[in-house]
Amino acid sequence: MLRSGTSIGANIAEAECAFSKKDVLAKMYIAFKECSETKYWLELLYKTEYLSKDQYNSIDSDCTELLKLLSSITKSTKYR
Repeated sequence: MLRSGTSIGANIAEAECAFSKKDVLAKMYIAFKECSETKYWLELLYKTEYLSKDQYNSIDSDCTELLKLLSSITKSTKYR
């Protein structure tokens, strides 16, 4: 989870310095996929009782919101 979770921010930072719209889209899409993977790991950690329900709900809520934002960015970048 540490790798996929930190990869989200790293790819967004790379997208900010991209040379083209295509490069921005590629980096944002990678961030989107890493966020999706992070949600998987969060669920696994919760189901194995490594995270409490409150911890899981808090982090999952943030992750879901980020996933929605990244989805919106990738969709709007594709169709412009």
